[in-house]
Amino acid sequence: MRDPGVPPPLPRLTGAAAALERRQVPLYVGAIVVGAVVGLLAPAAGPGLSTAVNPVLGALLFVTFLQVPARELVRSLRAGRFLAAVVLVNFVAVPLLVAALAAALPADDTVRAGVLLVLLAPCVDYVVAFSRLAGAAADRLLAATPLLLIVQMLLLPVYLPLLGGPDIRGDASGPLAEAFLVLIVVPLVLAWVVQAWAARSRPGRVAAAVAGASMVPLMVATLLVVVASQVPALGGDPAVLLAVPAYVVFLLVMPFLGLGVARLLRLDVPERRAVVFSGATRNSLVVLPLALALPGGVAAVVVTQTLVEVLAMVAYVRLVPRLVRDVPDRPAADDAPTP
Repeated sequence: MRDPGVPPPLPRLTGAAAALERRQVPLYVGAIVVGAVVGLLAPAAGPGLSTAVNPVLGALLFVTFLQVPARELVRSLRAGRFLAAVVLVNFVAVPLLVAALAAALPADDTVRAGVLLVLLAPCVDYVVAFSRLAGAAADRLLAATPLLLIVQMLLLPVYLPLLGGPDIRGDASGPLAEAFLVLIVVPLVLAWVVQAWAARSRPGRVAAAVAGASMVPLMVATLLVVVASQVPALGGDPAVLLAVPAYVVFLLVMPFLGLGVARLLRLDVPERRAVVFSGATRNSLVVLPLALALPGGVAAVVVTQTLVEVLAMVAYVRLVPRLVRDVPDRPAADDAPTP
């Protein structure tokens, strides 16, 4: 007998939705290319497109949250080893790597400020969607997002001046709190409402199934809008290219640091993949308002990271499952209590 607290399974994807699911990676690459072309050919559209970033990202996260039953989310909060791994990776391993990268950065305050600002802030939004596509424990990562946002709100003003970046104490709480409300709380509550509706009526199940089938189109829209809106900001400041090597090295090194911590804490394969994604993805869209408030071209340096990262995430979706496979030392049981 089905547990009344768990919504019925959604109908399987068929037809066009299933075809989109099978071809999602080429579609994401195409969205990035189209977004870059639009940004280059119509730079005046950048400010208007920027206003669409949060709505499409919020819609994407709503659909992502819809795939995780509320009970599973609460259970994931009890996964102590996973939460410990995410915290260790993002607030110990990442700052150590960023400190090493900062020592190799050029003597340019704008580049240093942008690189430190974005690399020290772990992602709390589309990382859930990308990790889910790679077979990671997206529910556990979703449960960890409030903790990640709160801790970075507390530590970002400490780490930045410590590593030679700008002092943003007093300026960070507003944009980060707004992002938490708009990109996490609202989509999550709406997803829970739809889940409750789906558990009680057929129209609700149909609505949930339709929303779930929109995952790939929404990801395409998100990538296209983000890239198209931010590309115009890059043309006037060639200094942004100086940040690219740091971003590339970060994305190459972090999967191995994340996997090392996850294996040390004996996480299972989906959790290991989630830790890898959490360590590699950064909060560029959330810290962008902070970057815009700083002098110089700091925002352009942050935007450059967005472009590098979305390209890398398309590759991660394919490569992380190959890097993180079932291994002999995989634990038989998780530390979360079973119902």
